[in-house]
Amino acid sequence: MQTSSVGNTPSDICVIRLSAIGDTCHALAVIRNLQDNWPDANITWIIGRTEASLLGDVAGVEFIIFDKREGRRAHKAVLEKLTARSEPFDAALCMHASMRINPLYRKLPANRKIGFDKARARDLQWLFTNERVDAAPKEHALDAMMGFARHIGAAEKPVHWDIPLPDAAREYASRITDDNTVVMSPVSSQRFRNYRNWPLDRFMGVCEHLTGRHGCRVLVSGGGTSLEHEYANKMAELDGVESIVGESNLKELVAVLDSARLVICPDSGPVHMATAVGTPVVGLYATSNPDRTGPYLHREFTVNRYPEALERYLGKTVDEVRWGQRVRHPEAMSLITVEDVAAAVDAALAKPA
Repeated sequence: MQTSSVGNTPSDICVIRLSAIGDTCHALAVIRNLQDNWPDANITWIIGRTEASLLGDVAGVEFIIFDKREGRRAHKAVLEKLTARSEPFDAALCMHASMRINPLYRKLPANRKIGFDKARARDLQWLFTNERVDAAPKEHALDAMMGFARHIGAAEKPVHWDIPLPDAAREYASRITDDNTVVMSPVSSQRFRNYRNWPLDRFMGVCEHLTGRHGCRVLVSGGGTSLEHEYANKMAELDGVESIVGESNLKELVAVLDSARLVICPDSGPVHMATAVGTPVVGLYATSNPDRTGPYLHREFTVNRYPEALERYLGKTVDEVRWGQRVRHPEAMSLITVEDVAAAVDAALAKPA
C-alpha cells in the first residue's frame, strides 16, 4: 500500500467529490491547484447533480454527474461513461468517503486510486483504494482535500476558486444589492440531529443591530424549505430586511454573496460559497469545530462557542475529542449571544474592503 507521491506527473486525473456544496467548493480549490501546476492535464470531475448546477461549467474540466436520486442506476450511468475510456486515469483522487460511492471506486478505471488515510477513511473507503494520502491531524477540510494534490506532486500555489458567474446572475445581484448589503443565510441543512441553527429571535436582534447602528440593508437567503421561509418571513417584518428565500438559483446566490459587504450564517454551504468569492463571513459555530469546517478565509470574524459546547454537553475539551466531533445537543447554538455576533459584525464592517 503506497502512502506517498510516486510515479510521473499525471496528465489524466479523475476527481471524485459528489457533495455537499461546501465540500465541492473545497474540491474546486484543489482542481484550481492542479490546473495551476499542470495546465495541460485532462481533469474529469464526478460530481452531484445539485453541485454541478453551481460548478459544472468550470473551464478545462469534464464533468460526469452522479445523480443519487437514481439509486443503482446512477452507478451504472457513471460507469458506462468511465468504461468507454480508451485508457485508465493516471490518478483518481477519491475525496468522497461514503458507502454509497465505494462500489464505484472498485470499478473505477484508474492506475492509482488515492483515498484518505485509514483514520479518516469513513465507511471502509480504505478497502476500495490502493493509495492513501498522508495522515495529517487537525486540518481544515479544504487542507485535507488539498493533501490529494500534494500526494500526486502538485506544488503549493495561492488558493483560489474562480467560480464562473454568467452575466444574468451578476445582473440579478446588481438589482437587489447595494454597497451596504449584508446577507444572512440563517438555516443550515435539515439533517437528523443536525443542530446548527441559531435561534430566530437572535438573528432578528442582529438584524436590528445591522440596520440601526450600521444602516445596512439585510437580505435573508435560503433554499425555500418551510423552516427557511419561517425564519425569513419573520425577519423581513423588520425595517431594512428583505427575504430572497427560494428566489435565486445557486449561480445567482453566489453573485449576491459576491456583491455583499458581509455574510452571516451558521455552518452551511453559504459559508464556503461566500469565501470562494472573497466576501467576509461571520460564521456561527457551537456544534461543529470552525477550525475544521469554518470559513477558510477571514476566520478572525468567526463566533466560536464550540469549546464551551464540548465542555457543557460532553464534559470534554477540544483536545479530548476526535477531530470533527459534533455536539449533538439542541441547545448548543444558544451559547452564542446576540452580543457575540454584534461584536464580530462590528469588527468585520470596520475592516477596509
